[in-house]
Amino acid sequence: METIHRLWLQRLLILAAIGLLAAIYYSPIWWVSLTAPNYPKESFPDGVRIHFHMNGVFNGCKAVQKEELAEQEALDCVHEMDTINHYVGMYPIAAGGVVEKAYSQFLMVLLGIMLVGFLCNRPRRRLVLMGSACAALAVWMALAWYGENGIRYENTGYVKALVHALSLDMEKEDTDLPGGGSAIIERLKQSLAASGVALEDEHEASGEIRSKEDMIAFLRSSFEAYQRRKPPAERQTWHGSVRQVMAWHYEKTLGRYFNEPERIRPMVGTMTVVGDLVFWGVLAAMLVLLWGARRGRGLLYWLMILVPMALPVFFLIEYAGWLWWYGHNLNEMGAFTVKPFMPTVFGDGKVAQFTTHSYPHYGFGLMLLFSALLAAAAVLRRQDATEAG
Repeated sequence: METIHRLWLQRLLILAAIGLLAAIYYSPIWWVSLTAPNYPKESFPDGVRIHFHMNGVFNGCKAVQKEELAEQEALDCVHEMDTINHYVGMYPIAAGGVVEKAYSQFLMVLLGIMLVGFLCNRPRRRLVLMGSACAALAVWMALAWYGENGIRYENTGYVKALVHALSLDMEKEDTDLPGGGSAIIERLKQSLAASGVALEDEHEASGEIRSKEDMIAFLRSSFEAYQRRKPPAERQTWHGSVRQVMAWHYEKTLGRYFNEPERIRPMVGTMTVVGDLVFWGVLAAMLVLLWGARRGRGLLYWLMILVPMALPVFFLIEYAGWLWWYGHNLNEMGAFTVKPFMPTVFGDGKVAQFTTHSYPHYGFGLMLLFSALLAAAAVLRRQDATEAG
């Protein structure tokens, strides 16, 4: 009787964890903000704040409502942070994690499939369930990554983040900023010097877009306009696969502030190859999992719960890795550059007059709860295996 109770408790824990996956995917996982004297708390209560999701980076600023100021829309803080960062040679926020964001929905579904497999105690039924689900995931992923108009198989949040990044125009940013771009450069230089950071060589979407179909149409229009500006021999026709859209969008994002085709093309080529490798790597991982699903024991079997359990660790490694990339790939075309540095992963930091804040959001708390539920289920399953063995 105790074993039966334990079995049902395992099932409830794993089912609850599977339900959390959807909530995690659509929740902000981490937030970062910049505060500075020229961003007074009255007008910027949270500073210049952005939210990291699994499928993109989104605005974390809220509209300010007070007697002397009532904003109809919140300040676009992704735009604002890009503006600040590009003066020291940082690439736009949208240039980070491009492959991971494109595959995020497929990887989360794969985690769910792994948990369903671990939930099922009968090897034959487990193999059928996982085999059917993996086959469906493989077809979905292939249609999206390589298929014509595959971008329509991506989630709306991912497409929205692509469109938003395209709406940022450097010249408009400079003219809209108080005091103009040159004044900001001067203030940043002075504050960097005062904080002991060594300087080295100095050097839109128009209209209303509501639906996913509208956003994809805007992406296509922007893609075709971008191709018309290229030499005829380099132009591409719209195919609409996620592979093509990601590569083009990455190229355009990298060149928003620092238009260096000779440097950008190899970066785009590398990311495209990485995307292809991830595609085939996921297929290979599914085959390995199906091989392990034949039995209810062994390392491959336990990976079905251990890998999902490590989701918070994977996120932190990914997040820290991209922060390192940003801090160690500063472009010399910036107004001025600083020595390579590691941005703050957790806690508060200081660069020039800016204080940086980097902390987990409630989505990361859901990740930790997700891992705790799976850890409890794994312990119970281990107890069953020990008693049966």
